Amino acid sequence: MEMKMEIPVIDFSKLETSETMALLHEACENWGFFMIENHNVDMEVMEKVKAQTKAHYEQAMKPAFLASETAKSLSSTKNEYIHDRDWESSFFIWHHPDSTTTALPNCLRQLMEEYISQLMRLAEKLSELMCQNLGIKRTHMMEAFSGCRGPSVGTKVAMYPECPRPDLMRGLREHTDAGGIILLLQDDQVPGLEFLKGGEWVKIPPSKNDRIFVNIGDQVEILSNGVYKSAVHRVMAMKEGNRLSIATFYNPAGDAVISPAADLLLPKDIRFKDYLSLYTQTKFGDKAIRFQSLKAMATNN
Repeated sequence: MEMKMEIPVIDFSKLETSETMALLHEACENWGFFMIENHNVDMEVMEKVKAQTKAHYEQAMKPAFLASETAKSLSSTKNEYIHDRDWESSFFIWHHPDSTTTALPNCLRQLMEEYISQLMRLAEKLSELMCQNLGIKRTHMMEAFSGCRGPSVGTKVAMYPECPRPDLMRGLREHTDAGGIILLLQDDQVPGLEFLKGGEWVKIPPSKNDRIFVNIGDQVEILSNGVYKSAVHRVMAMKEGNRLSIATFYNPAGDAVISPAADLLLPKDIRFKDYLSLYTQTKFGDKAIRFQSLKAMATNN
């Protein structure tokens, strides 16, 4: 089932307000995705990246996609749903700690480098805000992701071309993202992205006014001890329009060990009779405050 919901929008110009921080926390906890605006990423650079990426697809990627096994499989199928392919044309660029050399025009490569340098700062800011809302050290996520050489940052550039039979294939099959924080610069005209919330699919509208769409990956769910959730999502194939997707992944380093932040874990050495004693005193109070008291008891012990 599909549903319409008011997707959370985080205004980065109002981060000093408790209302905005509470909205960010609620979005991470109950949605796993949200949009951000007034993010200070250069809008002119964003528009140039989108325009030049679309031009690169038309010139260098479209002919290969139309000749691909994916395109051929759709034209040859006998109305049977294709489960093992995605209707997308894409490439991946690594930015950090090592960068990959790709066969991109120099102007597009330079634009991407300028855009990603700004996006990395935005991802780090988001990680600090998430940690602040979780009540742990602001730099905890950055430090946990760093490993020996800093976090892994890469970008998947994808075009979802017009599909003659969108009923027979996904643009991209259902999945959660493996990494940390994902920042998506998406098409401003063509829809197709959908996220699962409460057992129902939420249609993500095209991004207007250079909003950036953000979703949480599995490693943030692990680090937050399940407080923040990674969300299942997919891309629907569309009969009209080519949908652009530029997704940048702020991920842990390959050698980083991710585990729940210690400050978010309940103590292991509290006896039940001690808990029961605390419970009888606070039964009708806030459970979260009772758990905080448990941590204080463990520290004192």
